[in-house]
Amino acid sequence: MNVDTTTRPAGARGRLLPLGVYLLAFSLFAMGSAEFLLAGVLPAVAADIEVSLATAGGLITAFAAGVVIGGPPFAVLSLRWPRRTALVLTQLVFAGCIAAGLIIGSYPALLVTRFVAGLAYAGFFAVAAVTAVSLVAADRAARASGVVVSGLSLAMILGGPAGTLIGYRTSWEGGFWLVVALTLAAAAGSGVAMPRATAGPDPSIDRELRTMRQPRLWLVYAATLLSTAAYMITFNYLAELLDHVTGIPDSWIAAVLMLFGVGAYVGLAIGGRIADRRPHHALVAGSAGIVVCSVLIATLAGHALAVVPLVLLLGVAGFVVNPAIYGRVFTLAAEAPTLAGATTVSAFQLGISLVPLMAGIALHAGAPITGVAWIGAGLAALAIAVALVEGATAISATPSPSAAAPRPASDARTSPPPSSTP
Repeated sequence: MNVDTTTRPAGARGRLLPLGVYLLAFSLFAMGSAEFLLAGVLPAVAADIEVSLATAGGLITAFAAGVVIGGPPFAVLSLRWPRRTALVLTQLVFAGCIAAGLIIGSYPALLVTRFVAGLAYAGFFAVAAVTAVSLVAADRAARASGVVVSGLSLAMILGGPAGTLIGYRTSWEGGFWLVVALTLAAAAGSGVAMPRATAGPDPSIDRELRTMRQPRLWLVYAATLLSTAAYMITFNYLAELLDHVTGIPDSWIAAVLMLFGVGAYVGLAIGGRIADRRPHHALVAGSAGIVVCSVLIATLAGHALAVVPLVLLLGVAGFVVNPAIYGRVFTLAAEAPTLAGATTVSAFQLGISLVPLMAGIALHAGAPITGVAWIGAGLAALAIAVALVEGATAISATPSPSAAAPRPASDARTSPPPSSTP
């Protein structure tokens, strides 16, 4: 039985967020590390299973495809489950798939298990975002979402590089076994510490589907896809740019890339505090920051003293946007957040998945590597336009004070009763 929607945990209004929010962030750190780890050990994987590097890259695509399509169906399937059950189950399936792929060790097995792991990861991410919001007061929802997503930033800063280092010190499987162990520990913590049921109305598939018909919600998804692709297209090709254009020594490239993750963590902290009160400001400001950083990276690519701090600032700008996106989604879908939250995860991942296609078209056409940063600037500019349209729509949808004010008693006696239709 769901608790009353006005009931919140005792610590929800304190300085710190509830323990469950941080536990969800740790879980996302454990699972997200597998996403960033594979790229670091891909040559070793290809050599071990005796396939080409391009073929081994299909393992990255399989995981991404699972994430893109996995969230919404799982949200519908698990709608009536206790959220604790959904969280624990998705973590167990994820850990089991990673372990099974390591044990079998063949390319087809890794391909299938990576895809199913992506499905489980998307399902966990979607339920975790909704659960985090339900654990706090409404005016801290964006901050709670930002803390959960910060688990991915830590995975980028620490999890992926640490797993890669372990992989090269032992074997490429070593980092993934650590992911399995951490995920199982997080699942155990979720089973013990997370409430069985969380605040909110009784789940309804019809209500979830009706919520998804809001045009404003799809504008937020469009801004999500565009802004995510905008900063990721530059980040994904930073190593090439730093090596061949900026001229940074190979030994320092990894450290510069980690600055992006540091910036992302800072951006989530800033965005989580702004987005609870001014989500549109955070969304537009973050996207504008992506435009500025991308243009400066493209034009100043040959100057290390300029590019290095810009990498940090790009991470800040890109991840200021994320809490604002979740804040808007859960405001628009307050009564039916599960499917809407799951679709947000898919929009994020779709933005990431489209990056190789867009960059590939430009680079195959002969564009320089700095061209990807210009593409990022253009995508961020489109994100600003979409965010402004959504903001204008939100203003026009708000009733004016005169319309909302009660009529005088004399008017009420002579006028027909108001219609119940919105």
